[in-house]
Amino acid sequence: MPIELKNVTYTYMKGTPFERTALKDVSLTIADGSLTAIAGHTGSGKSTLVQHLNGILHPTAGEVLVDGVSLAGKGKENLLARRQVGMVFQYPEQQLFEETVAADIAFGPKNLELSDEEIERRVRSAMEFVQLDYETYKDVSPFRLSGGQMRRVAIAGVLALEPAYLVLDEPTAGLDPQSREELLRRIAELHRKKKLTIIFVSHNMEDIARMAERVVFMHDGRILVDAPPSEAFFADKEMREAGLAAPPTVALLSRLREAGLAVEADAFTADEAAKRIVKAIRKKGGATC
Repeated sequence: MPIELKNVTYTYMKGTPFERTALKDVSLTIADGSLTAIAGHTGSGKSTLVQHLNGILHPTAGEVLVDGVSLAGKGKENLLARRQVGMVFQYPEQQLFEETVAADIAFGPKNLELSDEEIERRVRSAMEFVQLDYETYKDVSPFRLSGGQMRRVAIAGVLALEPAYLVLDEPTAGLDPQSREELLRRIAELHRKKKLTIIFVSHNMEDIARMAERVVFMHDGRILVDAPPSEAFFADKEMREAGLAAPPTVALLSRLREAGLAVEADAFTADEAAKRIVKAIRKKGGATC
């Protein structure tokens, strides 16, 4: 079953002079097995929205359901529903605190009161998936690792909880290009191999174009666009309102169309864009490539 937000409104510091409504009557369904990107400028409500998905925040009005169970209750069923959603915050390496990599990843499973054997199995599995060799890194301090490796340790700590849904808030923020590419590959593999439902927040339209099956654009606490990339990146009015720009490939191909080249603009990677351009040039008869 999906994650459902039903008419969710959230107001910070309600009833004080600093009251601010960050979400305004938001309804959204995240389908099982989907890979959804949420984008918007600072203050659009995207981070507030994802913090509702595992009960960190509870709506001022409305309801959030995971697998049909409300996150607002305090019973065992409600707790189990919240645990189905793993959250990786922006700059998660800042939350690392244990003396070794293995201990940090094991922290969550230990709180589930699992057996030592099951905890070790989960730690090994999570480290293998993020490509950190268990024997090499298990006793290493996480603070001696590179930024990209620390990010992978933090993600492994969430994966060790074996959630059904994974929420990533700006997962590539602050990473160098190589670490960013590797992390994006890991996320795509998680989705493909484990059939994990993934929701990620990003400012990077290129990352969203490459990764997402569905795109949600937010502005002023509301959803402006909820569509596949092939539609979302051509919603010019809504993108301008949200303060967003189309991915570079879409922008380039759109300008070529305006200049008179009959090229299809719905390409979201450099390779796809190059193929579209070559195809259009050949069709026009202006060159052979």
